[in-house]
Amino acid sequence: MSGPSPHRVPSFAVLIGLAWPVVVSRASQAVIGFCDAVMVKPYGEDAIAATTTGAMNSLNVFILPMGVVFIVQSFAAQLAGRGDLAGARRYGFYGLAIALASAAATLVVIPAIGPAIAGMDYTPAVGELLGDYMAIRLLSCGAVVGTEAIANWYGGLGNTRLPMVVNFVAMGFNLAFNWVFIYGNLGAPELGVRGAALASALASWGAFGVIAVLFLRRADERTRLRLPEFSRMLRFGVPNGINWFLEFAAFSIFINVIVVDLGTTALGALMAVVQVNSIAFMPAFGIASAGAILVGQAIGAHARDHVSAIVWRTATLTSLWMGMVAAIYLSVPDRVMGLFESDELSNTALVELGAGLLAVSTAWQLFDAVAMTLSETLRAAGDTLWCMWARIGLAWAVFLPCAAVVVWRQGGGPVAAVWCLVVYMAALAAVLVWRYSSGVWRRIDLTGTDPVRDGPLRDD
Repeated sequence: MSGPSPHRVPSFAVLIGLAWPVVVSRASQAVIGFCDAVMVKPYGEDAIAATTTGAMNSLNVFILPMGVVFIVQSFAAQLAGRGDLAGARRYGFYGLAIALASAAATLVVIPAIGPAIAGMDYTPAVGELLGDYMAIRLLSCGAVVGTEAIANWYGGLGNTRLPMVVNFVAMGFNLAFNWVFIYGNLGAPELGVRGAALASALASWGAFGVIAVLFLRRADERTRLRLPEFSRMLRFGVPNGINWFLEFAAFSIFINVIVVDLGTTALGALMAVVQVNSIAFMPAFGIASAGAILVGQAIGAHARDHVSAIVWRTATLTSLWMGMVAAIYLSVPDRVMGLFESDELSNTALVELGAGLLAVSTAWQLFDAVAMTLSETLRAAGDTLWCMWARIGLAWAVFLPCAAVVVWRQGGGPVAAVWCLVVYMAALAAVLVWRYSSGVWRRIDLTGTDPVRDGPLRDD
């Protein structure tokens, strides 16, 4: 095993070179959900509401194991920065073990979908479609988590282009299967919303098959997995997964319990806005993730003093991107939301309301850029436990109560509900700035093998 080469502060060019495949990769994932919503629009507001809400609720199930395996990138980056490629590879296999366990656990969740939806205030039409969508979509949990695990292993090593190609494969599969199963082409039955779910599930398994074969072809027969390492990955990964799960669960409650009371039009409009924002969010998140890879490699190379420069460059790029998105939302919100307008069925009210909500969403774009950059930086350093408590606290003690009071007690509508999201993003950005500035992340030893001390090393 060779040691790491002397570390240099990565330039903007290096960051962009690493980031653009991640940007394209994350954007392609968002495009899948966006295309599902657009392709079911001939079936009306109920179909749009069920498809977008079903995709979000399915992600709420996937998000816990996905958050756990996302830590694979942090371990792989730090170990690669240290020159221990064999050690980094073991964490790819640990991620696959989590994917296998999550696939089995999802089979237990599926029978509970119907009763859970029945207890919510969906219209009968939306509730039926939503239950069918989720029952099919959740069958792909193991594939989604497995793809995320291996993609993060490749990313930690600095290979962000292969995951990009795999995500393009997933997007291609999804579009083709949507055309077949939503509309009933090539002799297949016309399944509508159910077809969108089936297409997404098949696309997920197809993409996983591609990346799994590539990963296993490089398998080293001498690789010996180590239970203490797997336990250490869980020690840092589980807080990250719980963080993602509970934060996303708060947003899911916001949609399924609070916003649903505002009616199907408001629900469909807000979920359409969420899909549009996911197109903007994912590229910025990709830039932040690329910055986190460089942060992890710098820490692994014992160059923590270089982290601040990496963070500044990353924040600059994410802010420029989100600022550009905000400008588009403010200037032509009606044209953006016009993508959801159907010639077959009138949903003008949904489109008009969505345009107003999209304009309000510009207020959180720069807060989101800062929060993404610092959240990814802290995760790369292993500061997952504190971030878990901070984000959960803000989501459940600030965001949800604020939204409930505004909508239920004050009689606020969809616009007021979106302003609660703005308050939440501003508060999150502020606490993450404080945490990063405190420098606690410098004293965390993620891999348990760091011989260099910038201060007393800690595990969490």
